[in-house]
Amino acid sequence: MKFLADECCDLGLVEFLRMKGVEVDYVQELQQGVTDINVLNKAKDEKRILLTEDKDFGELVVRFNKPAYGIILLRFTPLEKKIKYQRVLKLIRKYPSKLPGSFIVADKQKFRIRPLKKV
Repeated sequence: MKFLADECCDLGLVEFLRMKGVEVDYVQELQQGVTDINVLNKAKDEKRILLTEDKDFGELVVRFNKPAYGIILLRFTPLEKKIKYQRVLKLIRKYPSKLPGSFIVADKQKFRIRPLKKV
């Protein structure tokens, strides 16, 4: 399974996931300042799960019905970095079949998984 980390995600998360064998492209390394819709389209076209901390992606796929392959919205405070890393890894390992086709909100206590509009 492949992922695309939005540029709002911290480099530490990207490096942690890569060290754990997760394939992650990072917008910050590819093309800084790209629009949210272009990030969403890149993830969809490349069949990558989008990792983001930007709530605007929820609005794009829910309110504006933009297609997406899969999105994980991370809702952690800056003090919860280490918890965030472990929670994302747990989500990836525990629910791999649910990641494509879902909009997932992950926080330190739970994962909320909702189906996305079919692409």
